[in-house]
Amino acid sequence: MHFFDRLADRITAADSVVSVGLDPDPDRLPETVRDADLPRWQFNRRIIDATHEHAACYKPNAAFYEDADGWRALQETIAYAHGKDVPVLLDAKRGDIGNTARQYARILDDDAGPAADAITVNPFLGRDSLEPFLQRADKGVFVLGRTSNPGGADLQDLELASGEPLYERVVHLADLWNDNGNVGLVVGATNPDELESIRELVPDIPFLVPGVGAQGGDAEAAVEHGLADGVGLVNSSRGIIFAGEDAHGDFFDAAGQSAKQLKRRLNQFR
Repeated sequence: MHFFDRLADRITAADSVVSVGLDPDPDRLPETVRDADLPRWQFNRRIIDATHEHAACYKPNAAFYEDADGWRALQETIAYAHGKDVPVLLDAKRGDIGNTARQYARILDDDAGPAADAITVNPFLGRDSLEPFLQRADKGVFVLGRTSNPGGADLQDLELASGEPLYERVVHLADLWNDNGNVGLVVGATNPDELESIRELVPDIPFLVPGVGAQGGDAEAAVEHGLADGVGLVNSSRGIIFAGEDAHGDFFDAAGQSAKQLKRRLNQFR
Protein backbone atom coordinates (compact mmCIF):
# COMPACT_ATOMS: atom_id res chain seq x y z
CA MET A 1 0.00 0.00 0.00
CA HIS A 2 1.27 3.48 -0.84
CA PHE A 3 2.11 5.65 2.15
CA PHE A 4 -0.55 8.28 1.56
CA ASP A 5 -3.24 5.61 1.15
CA ARG A 6 -2.19 4.06 4.41
CA LEU A 7 -2.06 7.47 6.06
CA ALA A 8 -5.56 8.28 4.83
CA ASP A 9 -6.83 5.04 6.36
CA ARG A 10 -5.11 5.84 9.64
CA ILE A 11 -6.49 9.39 9.73
CA THR A 12 -9.98 7.95 9.32
CA ALA A 13 -9.47 5.22 11.93
CA ALA A 14 -8.02 7.56 14.57
CA ASP A 15 -10.13 10.57 13.52
CA SER A 16 -6.90 12.52 13.80
CA VAL A 17 -4.25 14.36 11.78
CA VAL A 18 -1.87 14.56 14.75
CA SER A 19 1.74 13.59 14.17
CA VAL A 20 3.51 12.87 17.45
CA GLY A 21 7.20 13.72 17.29
CA LEU A 22 9.32 11.15 19.12
CA ASP A 23 12.40 13.15 20.11
CA PRO A 24 13.59 11.46 23.32
CA ASP A 25 16.12 14.00 24.58
CA PRO A 26 18.18 11.98 27.12
CA ASP A 27 18.42 14.98 29.44
CA ARG A 28 14.64 15.20 29.72
CA LEU A 29 13.67 11.56 30.16
CA PRO A 30 11.76 10.86 33.38
CA GLU A 31 13.42 8.88 36.16
CA THR A 32 11.09 5.93 35.53
CA VAL A 33 12.91 5.05 32.29
CA ARG A 34 16.44 6.39 32.75
CA ASP A 35 17.84 3.18 34.24
CA ALA A 36 16.10 0.88 31.76
CA ASP A 37 17.84 -1.03 29.00
CA LEU A 38 17.54 1.28 25.98
CA PRO A 39 15.93 4.19 27.86
CA ARG A 40 14.87 5.94 24.64
CA TRP A 41 13.00 2.86 23.51
CA GLN A 42 11.30 2.45 26.88
CA PHE A 43 10.33 6.13 26.82
CA ASN A 44 8.91 5.85 23.30
CA ARG A 45 7.02 2.67 24.20
CA ARG A 46 5.30 4.43 27.06
CA ILE A 47 4.55 7.46 24.90
CA ILE A 48 3.07 5.26 22.17
CA ASP A 49 0.95 3.40 24.71
CA ALA A 50 -0.39 6.73 25.96
CA THR A 51 -0.95 8.45 22.61
CA HIS A 52 -1.63 5.90 19.87
CA GLU A 53 -5.41 6.31 19.99
CA HIS A 54 -4.92 9.95 19.00
CA ALA A 55 -1.99 9.63 16.58
CA ALA A 56 -2.21 9.57 12.80
CA CYS A 57 1.55 9.11 12.61
CA TYR A 58 4.72 9.04 14.69
CA LYS A 59 7.68 11.17 13.65
CA PRO A 60 10.99 10.21 15.28
CA ASN A 61 13.80 12.65 14.52
CA ALA A 62 16.96 10.78 13.50
CA ALA A 63 19.18 13.19 15.45
CA PHE A 64 18.03 11.61 18.71
CA TYR A 65 19.02 8.09 17.63
CA GLU A 66 22.42 8.43 15.96
CA ASP A 67 24.44 6.00 18.05
CA ALA A 68 24.42 2.22 18.39
CA ASP A 69 21.82 2.02 21.15
CA GLY A 70 19.84 4.76 19.47
CA TRP A 71 19.38 2.84 16.23
CA ARG A 72 18.29 -0.21 18.22
CA ALA A 73 15.81 1.99 20.07
CA LEU A 74 14.55 3.40 16.77
CA GLN A 75 13.99 -0.05 15.26
CA GLU A 76 12.07 -1.17 18.34
CA THR A 77 10.04 2.04 18.21
CA ILE A 78 9.10 1.58 14.55
CA ALA A 79 8.10 -2.04 15.12
CA TYR A 80 6.01 -1.11 18.15
CA ALA A 81 4.24 1.73 16.35
CA HIS A 82 3.45 -0.62 13.47
CA GLY A 83 2.04 -3.05 16.01
CA LYS A 84 -0.42 -0.30 16.97
CA ASP A 85 -1.20 0.19 13.26
CA VAL A 86 0.34 3.68 13.21
CA PRO A 87 2.69 4.64 10.36
CA VAL A 88 6.11 6.14 11.04
CA LEU A 89 7.70 9.13 9.34
CA LEU A 90 11.45 9.39 9.94
CA ASP A 91 12.51 13.03 10.19
CA ALA A 92 16.02 12.71 8.77
CA LYS A 93 16.21 15.56 6.21
CA ARG A 94 18.46 13.52 3.94
CA GLY A 95 19.86 14.93 0.72
CA ASP A 96 23.05 13.85 -1.03
CA ILE A 97 24.20 12.48 -4.38
CA GLY A 98 25.29 9.22 -5.96
CA ASN A 99 26.15 6.27 -3.75
CA THR A 100 25.67 8.35 -0.62
CA ALA A 101 22.04 9.05 -1.47
CA ARG A 102 21.45 5.40 -2.28
CA GLN A 103 22.91 4.38 1.06
CA TYR A 104 20.76 6.90 2.91
CA ALA A 105 17.68 5.54 1.14
CA ARG A 106 18.38 2.04 2.45
CA ILE A 107 16.93 3.14 5.76
CA LEU A 108 13.57 2.62 4.05
CA ASP A 109 14.34 -1.03 3.18
CA ASP A 110 11.81 -3.29 4.87
CA ASP A 111 14.00 -6.37 4.40
CA ALA A 112 16.66 -4.95 6.75
CA GLY A 113 14.32 -4.83 9.76
CA PRO A 114 11.48 -2.52 10.76
CA ALA A 115 11.64 0.43 8.36
CA ALA A 116 9.96 3.80 8.39
CA ASP A 117 7.03 4.39 6.06
CA ALA A 118 8.14 7.88 5.03
CA ILE A 119 11.10 10.22 5.36
CA THR A 120 11.89 13.94 5.19
CA VAL A 121 14.44 15.07 2.60
CA ASN A 122 16.40 18.23 1.82
CA PRO A 123 16.09 19.36 -1.85
CA PHE A 124 19.12 21.69 -1.88
CA LEU A 125 21.19 19.35 -4.09
CA GLY A 126 18.43 18.86 -6.64
CA ARG A 127 16.44 15.96 -8.02
CA ASP A 128 19.27 13.46 -8.42
CA SER A 129 19.95 13.70 -4.68
CA LEU A 130 16.35 12.64 -3.97
CA GLU A 131 15.87 10.10 -6.75
CA PRO A 132 16.68 7.04 -4.59
CA PHE A 133 13.85 8.10 -2.28
CA LEU A 134 11.38 9.19 -4.97
CA GLN A 135 11.74 5.83 -6.74
CA ARG A 136 10.31 4.03 -3.70
CA ALA A 137 6.71 4.48 -4.75
CA ASP A 138 5.30 2.89 -1.60
CA LYS A 139 7.21 5.24 0.72
CA GLY A 140 6.33 8.85 1.51
CA VAL A 141 8.93 11.54 0.72
CA PHE A 142 8.39 14.89 2.46
CA VAL A 143 10.45 17.62 0.83
CA LEU A 144 11.49 20.60 2.94
CA GLY A 145 9.50 23.41 1.38
CA ARG A 146 9.15 26.29 3.81
CA THR A 147 10.59 25.97 7.30
CA SER A 148 9.54 27.99 10.33
CA ASN A 149 12.94 28.61 11.90
CA PRO A 150 14.10 32.27 11.76
CA GLY A 151 17.23 31.43 9.78
CA GLY A 152 15.19 29.77 7.06
CA ALA A 153 14.68 33.20 5.52
CA ASP A 154 18.42 33.48 4.82
CA LEU A 155 17.96 31.29 1.72
CA GLN A 156 14.26 30.53 1.34
CA ASP A 157 13.26 34.16 0.90
CA LEU A 158 15.84 34.93 -1.78
CA GLU A 159 14.23 36.30 -4.93
CA LEU A 160 15.05 34.48 -8.12
CA ALA A 161 15.34 36.03 -11.57
CA SER A 162 11.78 34.87 -12.22
CA GLY A 163 10.62 37.07 -9.35
CA GLU A 164 9.52 34.17 -7.15
CA PRO A 165 11.15 33.42 -3.80
CA LEU A 166 13.32 30.33 -3.62
CA TYR A 167 10.86 28.42 -1.45
CA GLU A 168 8.17 28.76 -4.12
CA ARG A 169 10.52 27.25 -6.70
CA VAL A 170 11.12 24.32 -4.34
CA VAL A 171 7.36 23.86 -4.00
CA HIS A 172 6.93 23.78 -7.78
CA LEU A 173 9.80 21.31 -8.15
CA ALA A 174 8.31 19.00 -5.53
CA ASP A 175 5.14 18.94 -7.62
CA LEU A 176 7.16 18.09 -10.73
CA TRP A 177 8.99 15.32 -8.90
CA ASN A 178 5.76 13.66 -7.77
CA ASP A 179 5.65 11.06 -10.55
CA ASN A 180 4.76 8.27 -8.12
CA GLY A 181 2.27 10.22 -6.04
CA ASN A 182 4.46 9.80 -2.97
CA VAL A 183 5.68 13.38 -2.41
CA GLY A 184 4.63 15.60 0.47
CA LEU A 185 5.91 18.98 1.61
CA VAL A 186 7.15 20.25 4.96
CA VAL A 187 5.59 23.67 5.52
CA GLY A 188 5.85 25.42 8.87
CA ALA A 189 2.74 26.56 10.77
CA THR A 190 4.06 29.87 12.06
CA ASN A 191 3.08 31.93 8.99
CA PRO A 192 -0.57 31.25 8.06
CA ASP A 193 -0.49 33.48 4.96
CA GLU A 194 2.41 31.53 3.48
CA LEU A 195 0.67 28.26 4.26
CA GLU A 196 -2.32 29.47 2.31
CA SER A 197 -0.29 30.71 -0.64
CA ILE A 198 1.70 27.47 -0.87
CA ARG A 199 -1.50 25.44 -0.80
CA GLU A 200 -2.76 27.47 -3.75
CA LEU A 201 0.39 26.58 -5.68
CA VAL A 202 0.09 22.83 -5.02
CA PRO A 203 -3.51 21.89 -4.24
CA ASP A 204 -2.98 18.12 -4.28
CA ILE A 205 0.18 17.58 -2.20
CA PRO A 206 -0.21 16.70 1.51
CA PHE A 207 1.75 18.80 3.96
CA LEU A 208 3.59 17.92 7.14
CA VAL A 209 3.06 21.02 9.24
CA PRO A 210 5.45 21.37 12.19
CA GLY A 211 5.39 24.21 14.67
CA VAL A 212 2.00 23.64 16.31
CA GLY A 213 2.68 23.20 20.00
CA ALA A 214 5.86 24.47 21.59
CA GLN A 215 6.52 26.81 18.63
CA GLY A 216 3.05 28.35 18.80
CA GLY A 217 2.01 27.77 15.18
CA ASP A 218 -1.48 28.50 13.88
CA ALA A 219 -3.60 25.35 14.37
CA GLU A 220 -6.52 26.53 12.23
CA ALA A 221 -4.30 27.43 9.28
CA ALA A 222 -2.36 24.18 9.67
CA VAL A 223 -5.56 22.18 9.18
CA GLU A 224 -7.26 24.42 6.63
CA HIS A 225 -4.24 24.60 4.33
CA GLY A 226 -2.18 21.58 5.36
CA LEU A 227 -4.59 18.89 4.24
CA ALA A 228 -5.04 17.75 0.64
CA ASP A 229 -8.32 15.86 0.23
CA GLY A 230 -8.29 15.32 3.98
CA VAL A 231 -4.74 13.94 4.09
CA GLY A 232 -1.86 15.66 5.87
CA LEU A 233 -0.16 15.86 9.24
CA VAL A 234 0.17 18.47 11.94
CA ASN A 235 3.10 17.73 14.21
CA SER A 236 3.77 18.38 17.86
CA SER A 237 6.84 16.94 19.56
CA ARG A 238 7.86 18.54 22.84
CA GLY A 239 4.34 19.81 23.49
CA ILE A 240 3.14 16.21 23.73
CA ILE A 241 5.99 13.98 24.82
CA PHE A 242 7.21 16.30 27.59
CA ALA A 243 3.81 17.56 28.70
CA GLY A 244 4.33 15.55 31.88
CA GLU A 245 7.26 17.70 33.03
CA ASP A 246 4.84 20.29 34.41
CA ALA A 247 2.05 17.88 35.38
CA HIS A 248 1.26 16.73 38.91
CA GLY A 249 0.09 13.29 37.81
CA ASP A 250 1.63 10.51 35.75
CA PHE A 251 4.20 11.72 33.19
CA PHE A 252 2.88 9.54 30.37
CA ASP A 253 -0.79 10.12 31.13
CA ALA A 254 -0.05 13.81 30.60
CA ALA A 255 1.36 13.02 27.15
CA GLY A 256 -1.79 11.12 26.29
CA GLN A 257 -3.97 14.00 27.44
CA SER A 258 -1.90 16.47 25.43
CA ALA A 259 -2.25 14.39 22.26
CA LYS A 260 -5.99 14.06 22.86
CA GLN A 261 -6.37 17.80 23.37
CA LEU A 262 -4.43 18.60 20.21
CA LYS A 263 -6.56 16.14 18.23
CA ARG A 264 -9.74 17.80 19.47
CA ARG A 265 -8.34 21.25 18.78
CA LEU A 266 -7.39 20.38 15.21
CA ASN A 267 -10.63 18.52 14.55
CA GLN A 268 -12.56 21.73 15.10
CA PHE A 269 -11.19 22.91 11.77
CA ARG A 270 -11.41 19.72 9.71
